Amino acid sequence: MTDFFKGIAPLRYEGPDTTNEFAFRHYDPDEVVMGRTLRDHLRFSVTWWHSFAWEGGDPFGGRTFERPWFGDTMDHARLKADAAFELFTILGVPFYAWHDLDLRPEGATFSESRDRLTEITDYLGQKQEETGVRLLWGTANMFSHRRWMAGSATNPDPEVFLYAAATVKACLDDTKKLGGQNYVLWGGREGYETLLNTDLKRERQQAGRFLCMVVDYAKKIGFDGTILIEPKPQEPTKHQYDFDVATVYGFLKDFGLEGEVKMNIEQGHAILAGHSFEHELAMAASLGLLGSIDMNRNDYQSGWDTDQFPNNVPEVMLAYYEILKAGGFTTGGTNFDAKLRRQSLDPEDLVLAHAGAMDVCAAGLKAAARMLEDGELERRRAERYADWEREGAILESDLETLAARVVREGIDPRPRSGRQERLENLVNRYL
Repeated sequence: MTDFFKGIAPLRYEGPDTTNEFAFRHYDPDEVVMGRTLRDHLRFSVTWWHSFAWEGGDPFGGRTFERPWFGDTMDHARLKADAAFELFTILGVPFYAWHDLDLRPEGATFSESRDRLTEITDYLGQKQEETGVRLLWGTANMFSHRRWMAGSATNPDPEVFLYAAATVKACLDDTKKLGGQNYVLWGGREGYETLLNTDLKRERQQAGRFLCMVVDYAKKIGFDGTILIEPKPQEPTKHQYDFDVATVYGFLKDFGLEGEVKMNIEQGHAILAGHSFEHELAMAASLGLLGSIDMNRNDYQSGWDTDQFPNNVPEVMLAYYEILKAGGFTTGGTNFDAKLRRQSLDPEDLVLAHAGAMDVCAAGLKAAARMLEDGELERRRAERYADWEREGAILESDLETLAARVVREGIDPRPRSGRQERLENLVNRYL
């Protein structure tokens, strides 16, 4: 135990009229919506990296946070774990997520780093037994250390590829050991800064072969969770190979992995790719690849990945609408890949940032459920395409036959309203 969160009791649901900061207004974990509790719908997860490893720096300034677990010993790593599970208990979240580097200090050799990971994940296993909190997913940090500056699987140096393979093996082993429900690959440096020194075809082939190895090894060890890829278009590299959902789908198809791997989709990354969050979710769902989400938001003035906590219910509603329409999460969940602002120094800030985000997500999901259950949006959407129900044979025909029909019947189509504003008004009814 630590005293970092001393005096902060576990949060409880008190309803929308409460003025208690340290209570939920919308998130009642036991409330049943569309046949499932909010706990089971939302499957909240707290990230190790932003909540406990991040020091409050930005591109123009260093550390602003002072945490008792900041340090490079295994004692610090265990203290960090104690504080993390205290926060999980205060919030009542069922899951958490980590990178290997978040959990333990880097060793002098790969073997030392691996052994430290094994040691700390054994400790996390004890904490899971004590609290009932489980691992949503694990992953490897293959972007921070200088060895990864030119990528991991896509690196021009074969020794870096070897090191990446060993790193992912260790992380997969420990994810399985902890009962992790997913394993995520985010290629933070799998891209390029300039084409002047880049062989695109070679690097893409390396990335595909690496992912095949990951899938094969997961099967070999009996990992029954889901392998996830997290798309991102840029930053830290100028261009990343996993640009967006559609790009990743093409990549998976090329290597015969579309039935093996799903996607972890982040709100902020969707915006950087020039999409909306709901677009990326709908695209993944249409391809059968929707796995899990990283919930956050960007500052729309900044134009980069600011990883702020969500605070916009209408935006969140549209995201959960696509998730609910796709059948909801199975192994995935709502992972808060979000961090405090560097001026938010207090333990209370960390608690309330998550609590507010959980309320926003709960309000958004409930509004999405009302809209889906009412069915009016889907009816109006179906109405727009209704003529295709009797004209579906068009798609089985050929250009000559279709052209002849246009001439024979004197077809001269007139534009029809898309009714966008009416639909936007409709959506707002459910808020």
